Parts: sequence; structure tokens; C-alpha cells
Amino acid sequence: MSSFLAESLARVKPSATMAVTDMARQLRAAGRDVIGLGAGEPDFDTPENIKQAAIEAIARGETKYTAVTGIDELKQAICDKFKRDNNLDYEPAQVFVAPGGKPVIYDAMMATLNPSDEVVIPAPYWVSYPDIVNLAGGTPVAVETRAEDGFKLQPEDLDAAITPNTKWFIFNSPSNPSGVAYSAEELKKLTDVLVKHPHVWILTDDMYEHLVYDNFVFATPAQVEPQLYERTLTMNGVSKAYCMTGWRIGYCAGPQQLIKAMTKIQSQSTSNPTSISQWAALEALTGPQDFIAKHNEHFKRRRDLVVKMLNEAHGIKCITPEGAFYVYPSCQGILNKITPEGKKISSDEDFMTYLLEDQGVAGVHGSAFGLSPYFRLSYATSDDILEDACNRIQLACSKLK
Repeated sequence: MSSFLAESLARVKPSATMAVTDMARQLRAAGRDVIGLGAGEPDFDTPENIKQAAIEAIARGETKYTAVTGIDELKQAICDKFKRDNNLDYEPAQVFVAPGGKPVIYDAMMATLNPSDEVVIPAPYWVSYPDIVNLAGGTPVAVETRAEDGFKLQPEDLDAAITPNTKWFIFNSPSNPSGVAYSAEELKKLTDVLVKHPHVWILTDDMYEHLVYDNFVFATPAQVEPQLYERTLTMNGVSKAYCMTGWRIGYCAGPQQLIKAMTKIQSQSTSNPTSISQWAALEALTGPQDFIAKHNEHFKRRRDLVVKMLNEAHGIKCITPEGAFYVYPSCQGILNKITPEGKKISSDEDFMTYLLEDQGVAGVHGSAFGLSPYFRLSYATSDDILEDACNRIQLACSKLK
């Protein structure tokens, strides 16, 4: 069978976050008491007005193929969103709607990467970035960030990573998995570097734009540095802020030549995003936005609870992130300790296995995100569940010798 499969598949790993979520689901189905903190989605339901817009679209018969890049109404709403929220001017011909954020990245990489091309990616990174680059035939170049810098890429490290073969820089703020977000001032230091390298394009993943706390002000690269506008693909979507992960709508805007190339890829793969989801996304972007702030109040409270309780666990250190709904604690103080069963904890993956087996808490090991020894926990669930999970983690840590 191995000779039948494509060689390119050997360069790709299954999504670790999806694997953890599936594992927790299977263990619960088997009767285990498992708390799954591996999922990257809000626990809130899609707002009723958005669901109603989808129902009305079905009733109107909006169930046929659409244009490859999406319906005109949604593309105009995306232009309006970029102007309103980011002060970026785009025309509908510069907008691309896809069945999720992943296809945006995949189509962009497939449309542009050649075998010698490199893509610079700060670590920790979302698990799919390097694998999509690998699948498209490019070479991911991970640049490790440091906890003492708040997991934020430093300009000198970005500059050192760029070579004549660098084609893209993938940027994500607020970050999955760390939750850290770059202020406009911090981002300007990176864009100053990118201005010096005109052969490097920027793909900015702004999916968590609206999930920020403590009066943090979001900024995106082309907004901070207009000189980068002509080589920046600004990506966003409705999954996180609008609680629409299963609806599968991501979108981006950028130079028309790139959008045309991505359209060619999508026309031969998914054809178009789901028509009904597009009408729901239109309502998401143009309808009431007040629920986002209410959700963020819950997320901030949960974040503060989790950070406090994790820092009370023996051997764990956790910084306070600015956004998203993840924490990325260090388990350096856990390494080389022995479990009650006599097993040595040698890595963050060992620690996650121990937490799952001993206490039924499922998280994702940091090596999946390119930076160890850390782990990612999602706090997109109820306060009671989070408190229970953190109590279990504290107990598990206290049992190590």
C-alpha cells in the first residue's frame, strides 16, 4: 500500500489538535470521565440571527453552486469589514471566500510555492502551517520564540531567518496556540524588517482578531505598514468570533493576481464555499456584533482562572495571553519526574499522556506546535469544567516524584 500513496504524504502529519479531540471523544464514548481541552472552538452556539439567515437562504432556494470566490454580497461585506475594522481598502475582485481558513492557506501555498521556496513561520505555530507548506512542495522554516519575550517573534530573529529563497512569512496574532497578540508598535518592528526584503510576501492569519482582552487594540500588518499592502494576503473568517467553526467559511483579501491564482486552485478542488454558509456569514459580518464583547467577558474570566490555577500547580508556569482562548504553559519543571506508575516524564508529550491516563484531562503537547516543553489548553468551556480540569492537573503534578 505504501508504494501506492503519494510521496508528498510522507511529509505531512495528521493534525495533532484534531487527534486529541477525537481521542477525548472516543474515551468518553467508552465511559471514561474525560475533560477535553484540546479543541480550538468556542463553546457558545452560533447566534440565532445567523442561523435564521441560513434557514431563510434555504427557503429562498440559495442552494446552488456559487461563483468560485463566493457570492457578491458576501465579498462586498468583507470589503466593508476590512475598511471598518482595519482601515484597509479592497475591491470585491481582491476578495476570496473559501470553505474555512485552512483552504485559504492551502490555496495560497499551492498557487505560489516551488520546490526551492521557503516559508518562515514563528514557533509555536498552528499545527497546520508547516504541513500545508510541505504538502505544497515548499520548505517550512520555523523560528523559535522565547517565553521571556512573551512568545513574540523578535525583529532580529525574523531578519536572520529570511534568505533569498524565502517566499512567504506566515504571521498569526492573536496566536494559536499561545494566545499572545502583537501591539501595533510590536508589529511595526517586524514590518520594518519585511520592508527591507521586497521578495517576501506576508500571509497574516487574523482569525482571532476580535478575541482580545484587557483593552488590547488589534492591528494587522498591511494596516501598520501600507508599503506591504501589495504583497500581503490578509486572512480572516467567521469560525472563532462568530462561533461558526462547523459552517466552514474563511476569507482573505490581497493582490488580484494572487487571488486569480488561488481561484484556479479552488475551482479544481472544492468548486465554491457552501452557498448556505455564505449567506450565514453575510449576516455574521453585517448583523449585530454586541455578543462578541459579552463572549469576551466570559473568555477573559476563564483565562484568568486557568492562568492562576496552573501557576499554582507544581512545576508549571503559565504567562497571561492577550487573546484567543488558549494558554501555553511550560512544563519544564515537570521533566524528569516519575509518575506513581514508575514512568519518567521526559517530554511534554509524556506529560500530556500522563494527564490523560491519570486524571482524564486532554490537552495538546507543545512539540505539535514546534516549541517544547510546553502544552496547549483551550479555555473555551465552562468555568466549572475548567476549575475541575485545573484541580485535576494540580493533583496530577503533586503525585510526581
